[in-house]
Amino acid sequence: MRSKLLNNVVSIFVIAILVCLIVPLSTGVLDFMFILNLSLSLVILLITMYIKEPLEFSIFPSLLLVTTIFRLSLNVSSTRSILTNHGYAGEVIKTFGQFVIGGNLVVGLVIFLIIVLVQFIVITKGAERVAEVSARFTLDAMPGKQMAIDADLSSGLIDEKQARIRRENISREADFFGSMDGASKFVKGDSIISIIITAINLIGGILVGVLNNEGSFGTIAGIYCTSTVGDGLMSQIPALLISVATGMIVTRSASQADLNTDMIRQFTAQPTVLIIAGIALPFLCLIGFPPIQVLAMSAILLGLGFTLRRQQQEAVAEGPAVPEVKEEVTSEVSYYKNLDNVYGLLNVDPIGVEVGYSLLPLVDENSGGKFLDRIVMLRKQFADEMGMVIPSIRLKDSAQLNPNQYEIRLRGESVAVGEVLVDHYLGLVPNDLPPEKDTIEGIETTEPAFGMPAKWISEDKKIAAEMLGYTLIDPTSVMITHLSEIIRRHASELLSRQEVKKMLDNLKKANPSIVDDTIPSAASLSEVHTVLRNLLREGIPILDMETILETLSDYGPTIKDRDMLTEYVRQALKRTITHRFSEMGQIKVISLDSSVEDIIIKSVKKIDGGAYLALEPSMIQQIVTSSTAQLDKMKKVMMETIILTSPVVRVYYKKLIDQFYPNVTVLSYNDLDASVQIQSLGTITLQEA
Repeated sequence: MRSKLLNNVVSIFVIAILVCLIVPLSTGVLDFMFILNLSLSLVILLITMYIKEPLEFSIFPSLLLVTTIFRLSLNVSSTRSILTNHGYAGEVIKTFGQFVIGGNLVVGLVIFLIIVLVQFIVITKGAERVAEVSARFTLDAMPGKQMAIDADLSSGLIDEKQARIRRENISREADFFGSMDGASKFVKGDSIISIIITAINLIGGILVGVLNNEGSFGTIAGIYCTSTVGDGLMSQIPALLISVATGMIVTRSASQADLNTDMIRQFTAQPTVLIIAGIALPFLCLIGFPPIQVLAMSAILLGLGFTLRRQQQEAVAEGPAVPEVKEEVTSEVSYYKNLDNVYGLLNVDPIGVEVGYSLLPLVDENSGGKFLDRIVMLRKQFADEMGMVIPSIRLKDSAQLNPNQYEIRLRGESVAVGEVLVDHYLGLVPNDLPPEKDTIEGIETTEPAFGMPAKWISEDKKIAAEMLGYTLIDPTSVMITHLSEIIRRHASELLSRQEVKKMLDNLKKANPSIVDDTIPSAASLSEVHTVLRNLLREGIPILDMETILETLSDYGPTIKDRDMLTEYVRQALKRTITHRFSEMGQIKVISLDSSVEDIIIKSVKKIDGGAYLALEPSMIQQIVTSSTAQLDKMKKVMMETIILTSPVVRVYYKKLIDQFYPNVTVLSYNDLDASVQIQSLGTITLQEA
């Protein structure tokens, strides 16, 4: 019973508010209601100061409506009591009125009017405008934010669950600011009606007093002025608190701390400012300011400024603890006298990322950098998609790079160099945006991973860029996306034999028989390694290790050509390959003409342990010219160009075309599942050469 009552307390409270509009309340109940109203408003104001972002107090728009109705119902009840009880509406109203008026009716009314006008003109109007602008910009920025989420998801920076949470937050944020835009109108209306009710209480009370002969006009005016001011203050002070809370929540930016912590940290972060202000203040005494108060304030600012500066200097002087250097390692020469240290120079990192000094905050966890966390998520996603674990990535700074540059290294050699601006966003230019409508100023550049045209856009132009349809990517995401594409492109090089051994040991825990039957009797570890590298080289996932080993177990004892073994494994993985390259049950390809296939088949020469293609240089030139012409023609039609050949030709044609047109996908009919629909958009023939 108690639990049900608590669950419905808000509904009961709203019904009680509506009852107060109709049923007269005793002065004792009215006093309690006024105190409840004041307490509730104070609590709401404090909550808005301690939250870190507006969505933590998402019920605020509805709460704003409830508190406004509550205040209006109390206004109706207090007006009824003032007009029917000779100006008496409880001790709270009487006390407030006497305290503010202080024996002077004119002063009391002026103070009351000032409070009402401050709330209405300054706070309420300002909060209303901020809520309106926030709602408009939040709604306008939604498409750009959605595209940014989709970009992060497709590049592997976030998973589907994180993307769903971010989309929900964007939707909730838009709903919240839209509701705040409407709810702020209640605050504005409440301020207006309060002025009207005050006039009714004052004029109506005096008329009632005069008609009932309650005394002289001065006495009647004193009674009803006191009750009117008290009632108005008991309405306006909670309304003022709610208005301040409204302004507080719509101007609150996302932060890692509450308002108190942020203000203290940011005000005390610049002690020099406090010292300068403390030095400047005494000059006010020259124009007649009271010296005692001015000098006291100056002393406070100077004392606080010098204290904070000393604390900062002590913190810098202490710094991080520097480890002791062993006495025997006093020079480079003595260090390398130990041969073990020399052998340490021979180790080559599989992957390394070097950054300029301006990019250190992005990769340094102590500075708030999220680069290492992004690498962890990239490693997880790559394992889920490709079945391979990315090896450890060594990060270090480099004085040889420009401050904003980074360099990606594989096996100690540079394979890619990029440049990012820490305090900017990389904006991908929308394809449908006409050049004359592109009003966003930025630094022209090229997106490093895919080579798309882009701009480096500063923080202050972020919202305007999102409204034009730009996809904005932060610097860390740019580096991670570039790194992920490099890893995908060179995955076969990164798969070491030791890593294959770990993968087999892991599979052995779940299915020991398939590993024992295949290795080493049907295929050696070296052969398994080669087949897996061949698959990764063409973007084929190796997640289904059981199917791969079963195929090697079936064909390994009789076939020693590792390229042919790879082709049989590809056929066994046809569902995986079809899913990888098809879309909506359809795959768009360029076909290889049968005459070209016949020429390639006749030119294959068999040798022990394999085969090679022996073509005349002129024929190679014709095939390559015809292929590149057709591929260039189809680039605009196909997102990913795919060439379809017969099974016996695929491997030889792939090796041939890779020398002149790398990274082209070549599939055979046996690579595709029977359920997929093949749509041929062109044919490679020798006549097109």
